[in-house]
Amino acid sequence: MYFRNEYPRPQLKRDDWMTLNGEWQFCFDDGENDAVFSDAEVLSEDFAFPMTINVPFSYQYPASGIGSKDYHPGMWYKRTFSVKDFKRSALLCFNAVDYECRVWLNGKYVGGHKGGFTPFTLDVSGSIAEENTVVVYCRDTLDDTVARGKQSWKDGGKPFGCWYTPNSGIWQSVWVEFFDGDCTDYIGLTPCAESGSVEVELETKLGVADHADVAVYFKGEKVGGGSASLCGIHNKFMIAACDAEFAKAHMWDTENPNLFDVDVKLSINGKTADLTHGYFGFRTIAATAEGAILLNGKPIYQRLILDQGYFAEGGLTAESADMFKRDIELSVAMGFNGARKHQKLEDPYFYYYADRMGYLTSCEMPSAYTFCSAEQISVASEWQNIVRAVRNNPSVVYFVPLNESWGVEKIVDDKAQQDFAGAMYYLTKALDGTRLVSVNDGWEYVNETDVIGIHDYSYSGDGFAEKYRKDALDDLSPVGKRLFAIGHRYRGQPILLSEFGGIAMQRDETSNDDWGYNSKALDDEEFYDRYADLMGNLHKMWFQGFCYTQLTDVQQEINGLLDVHHNPKFDVGKICKLTKG
Repeated sequence: MYFRNEYPRPQLKRDDWMTLNGEWQFCFDDGENDAVFSDAEVLSEDFAFPMTINVPFSYQYPASGIGSKDYHPGMWYKRTFSVKDFKRSALLCFNAVDYECRVWLNGKYVGGHKGGFTPFTLDVSGSIAEENTVVVYCRDTLDDTVARGKQSWKDGGKPFGCWYTPNSGIWQSVWVEFFDGDCTDYIGLTPCAESGSVEVELETKLGVADHADVAVYFKGEKVGGGSASLCGIHNKFMIAACDAEFAKAHMWDTENPNLFDVDVKLSINGKTADLTHGYFGFRTIAATAEGAILLNGKPIYQRLILDQGYFAEGGLTAESADMFKRDIELSVAMGFNGARKHQKLEDPYFYYYADRMGYLTSCEMPSAYTFCSAEQISVASEWQNIVRAVRNNPSVVYFVPLNESWGVEKIVDDKAQQDFAGAMYYLTKALDGTRLVSVNDGWEYVNETDVIGIHDYSYSGDGFAEKYRKDALDDLSPVGKRLFAIGHRYRGQPILLSEFGGIAMQRDETSNDDWGYNSKALDDEEFYDRYADLMGNLHKMWFQGFCYTQLTDVQQEINGLLDVHHNPKFDVGKICKLTKG
């Protein structure tokens, strides 16, 4: 059985915690609009759970111990646990539950959450005891107005094309943490190397803490810090993280991923209430008026690979945190310096390893698919929490709120959908102005975008240079789509070929279910020839980078450089040579 027992959140880390991953009691609830079973019924000692499930894996995948592909809109979870320090304040923490849930502890309702990709914590200080029973009801319908990403919503969640078996219910770690009186609920760090300072945006859970002390370390040695008096839940203040020259000499980049550790201590009347640990990196990412992308003021050419974050046994959930490290190692070995993390807020350990290994990443909103007021509300709401979730990860250099006009399918000439895309851009910049935004990656851009990503799955690279002339961008129509929505135009932004390739590799001569772009390569020689043609033509062009589709095979989609078990399908060294040109 797979068991995720690492501390689940490398940022905002507490020393006092206990995992709730592992075996839970479980049952389905197929009520059409809400639960068939009442909470009183499920909370009673007489209610019989017919199954067990291995949390944090969704029931649809083998790692859960169930592995059923049947559609069930509702799920009930239950487990017991003991706490020695039950008189302390406590948080019940979830990294992700798809799509919405309600939670009870010891028979008392303690809160709920909507949004299938974002973390949340519940203050259970008044409910926790020495012996505890937690019950969770999850509901995950096939609604296409909420963020689904690449999870199928058709025919009971049946996979099709490049959409896959859904992940329902609890699909990331669950744990309990302890504090005394008040605790840090969110911390956003904005470093400035020019001054060696960091702006600290600090939110406490209860608004009771009256003082914060921040200490900054580099490789175990204290280099700076600061303190501030607190008032209420929301606070913002500056600290001197280190000497400015030291900061500029230890910037984070792909070759030297320098990180500074941070301890944040909250106090109430001079007594420690909470201590958390995190980290940040000094780095800047910018787009110039001449169409270049600069990392720390120097041009950076992005060699990215599309990474959808699917795993053979766990679906959207990695079977172990180390799998992210291995994926990045293999990606770098194949010549890539980063990944476009596609249609998913990833497990925090992906960003943790990316930060430590100098691996450039994006953060992308999982798409909904029908434009309406409900979709706008659900997408904008969850996107804000996604942006906040990666606030302190230096590896994340750009955001993608929308992809290929999914959920804004008429944006080319619909003013309301154009306005929504523009609003998502400004919302993102208001939350985090330190990163670039590709507002509708692929095509049909509005004016409000920092970078432009073009998607083109042409079989051959011949003709790329002629097709993508700089003097013809306003009239460009990749794959039959306008590059810009009507009324919007190119304004000198950097351009990447942010999806291309997708060369499928035939599994066997009789397979009819495998899917990929264009015709399948029948052997290694044909694959290398096509890969070399695409990369060779691309390296001659003026793009600021590219993103090859894709890192791994995913279910029926067989265009990965790695197979579904994340093992190389091709010679890694040969791929590296072609990738780097």
